[in-house]
Amino acid sequence: MLRPLVLATALAASVLALPTAAHAAEPHVTKAHATEPHAAKARAADCALPGRTGWTDEGHDTDHRQFRAATGRIRSVMLFVDFPDAAAEGGTAQYADHFAPAQQWLAAASYGKARLSITPVRKWFRMPQDSTTYGFERGISYEQHRLYVRQAVAAADADVDFSLYDIVYIVPSRNAAAVTFSPTYLWDPAQSGVVADGAEVKWGVTFGQDMWRWGHKVLAHETGHIFGLPDLYSFAGPDYHRFVGGWDVMGLISGPSPQPFAWHAWKLGWISDGQVACVPASGGSYRLSPVERPGGRKLVVVKTGETSAYAIESRKGSVCSGGMVIYKIDSAVATGEGPIHVMDAKPDAIPSAGCHALDDGAYGSGEVFTDGSAKVRVEVRGDVVRVERLRA
Repeated sequence: MLRPLVLATALAASVLALPTAAHAAEPHVTKAHATEPHAAKARAADCALPGRTGWTDEGHDTDHRQFRAATGRIRSVMLFVDFPDAAAEGGTAQYADHFAPAQQWLAAASYGKARLSITPVRKWFRMPQDSTTYGFERGISYEQHRLYVRQAVAAADADVDFSLYDIVYIVPSRNAAAVTFSPTYLWDPAQSGVVADGAEVKWGVTFGQDMWRWGHKVLAHETGHIFGLPDLYSFAGPDYHRFVGGWDVMGLISGPSPQPFAWHAWKLGWISDGQVACVPASGGSYRLSPVERPGGRKLVVVKTGETSAYAIESRKGSVCSGGMVIYKIDSAVATGEGPIHVMDAKPDAIPSAGCHALDDGAYGSGEVFTDGSAKVRVEVRGDVVRVERLRA
């Protein structure tokens, strides 16, 4: 059974208002490097990790009763709401236009596998309560969040057939200052939810005033939770972005290189097993294609335990650094607690303006990463990585 959990704070980015747990893609593959061992062509699935948190995590066994599949056509409706204490001023066009680019961003990030369509209902729907009464300033509980979604859906029900949509996005008037942050709504199969037009409203995002800070990619971040992705920023300060910096939209939304990690693309079905190399005990060399472009091998995985692995991918689109990004994954670590840690090739360097300490951490040609305890060594040679499984 799931029970409600009150969120302590909105922190430095958007979050889930969540109950705690109790419970084919790109066909083109780059030709393997000449020195790659035959064993490395074994099933990539051998390097997939199981989820262990019962919620959003880095495991590949996503529960699609709870989370929406991340491929195919994804139909959404966008509602605009105001409040007795914060009546909207003007029309809804600027709000709809603010989020419209997220559709193309998600299409590009998924290599065309996720086709999100947003249907804005271009009118204001009045909520029955003042904006200050929903508990956003206290973090908002699951019950309060469900009430907010239920009231918005009820206000729009005469105008919208909710059975036609997978996701409901709810946007508040800009003067509703009490609606501060943007949590994701995920239905709980064990509790009564939100029903309209004979259908369960399973997934939604209720945006807050932080949408104006983060821009349209806050919609991509929150929709990532609907797909089952965890938060990669830290729930505890002072450095909220010490785990991954700006390398993934599930971390720093406004980061310089927010393209999803290749690990996430694999988890979500945006790249195929054929684009992933699972490193055998004998090691091997692998050529990688940048994640910013479709096609080719996108990911090398070195499994180090039942729930842990190193991942290696090529990045070419960041203004802060380019090369191979190496990161450690643990699918037993909860959202907001560091399920992914980026390894920093330049820990002593001072990042340039607009870059986080990790954003310049990609490994360049000739650089080497070693984890003696995990017995892993990675050497970068241009677009090729050579991986060794060290002996004791």
